[in-house]
Amino acid sequence: MPTLELLTSPRPYTGRRCRQANEGQRRAFERDFWRTEMETIGFIGLGIMGAPMAGHLLAAGYTVIASDHRSKPSAELIARGLKTVAGHAAVAKAADIIITMVPDTPQVADVLFGENGVAGGLSKGKLVVDMSSISPIATKEFAKKINDLGCDYLDAPVSGGEVGAKAASLTIMVGGEERAFERAKPVFDKMGKNITLVGPNGVGQTTKVANQIVVALTIEAVAEALVFASKAGADPAKVRQALMGGLAASRILEVHGERMVKRTFAPGFRIELHQKDLNLALEGAKALGVSLPNTSTTQQLFNSCAADGGAKEDHSALVRALERMANFEIGKEATEIKGKAA
Repeated sequence: MPTLELLTSPRPYTGRRCRQANEGQRRAFERDFWRTEMETIGFIGLGIMGAPMAGHLLAAGYTVIASDHRSKPSAELIARGLKTVAGHAAVAKAADIIITMVPDTPQVADVLFGENGVAGGLSKGKLVVDMSSISPIATKEFAKKINDLGCDYLDAPVSGGEVGAKAASLTIMVGGEERAFERAKPVFDKMGKNITLVGPNGVGQTTKVANQIVVALTIEAVAEALVFASKAGADPAKVRQALMGGLAASRILEVHGERMVKRTFAPGFRIELHQKDLNLALEGAKALGVSLPNTSTTQQLFNSCAADGGAKEDHSALVRALERMANFEIGKEATEIKGKAA
């Protein structure tokens, strides 16, 4: 294990230079300490995203603990070494770093501060990392409560969907103190590739909201383009292939465009969750006095899909709303949309 003596420069420093050197040595010591000692991880929220994320930590040799209070973790994760305890407080008591990955703000509040919640099992020096996508305002409140218990807090929402979670290639947008970020970085490295400390608590969630605006509007643009081209008589698969070689190329055209063409709408990220994220964007815009006209329009298309029974489909199924308005389905000749009159 690294020691402060090994990190101490032999050259004497005085004044500001001394303080800067000591601060750099402290950060290096903390970074090397946490990377040398593999901490025990508590993981709450083993769903579509959380299960593969926890799996990567197990594969890396971390001890991972989950709660079996309300639902049993998968047999696969248990076979790979996942340990279980009864309740979120017990997870927090047994772990050094506690990760939450649940759908929305109320669920995070319940996991952290509800009956038998994480807060009840915390002791000084532990780190809570919320990787859910929730309200930036609520995040600041949660962070203060956790800090008041003598623990650090990071908001670290992710982007990349189920594909990124399984490939350990998630983008992780982090808000919090640098010391907490350095401590969590080795853990983040096992789950993602593009990992950025953006600013203080709440800024990670703000960045995620911005990300969801870009994703939603790009999905809508891809859907419009493919509906237009397909109804004009072009093969949508070949149109997508051609566009991937030009300025219109994007990860969303690649992945979600393919889903639209192949009609594979099993959820990687559900429409209802993207509705939640755009609600956060629109609520924030109202508070800031900012106009988000295209975000609002795209939310209405998601609302149309949800009203038609598609809330749990992948967000690429937004194309269905445009297809209904065009009375045309991608990849088919001009026909009636199922269940709709001509």
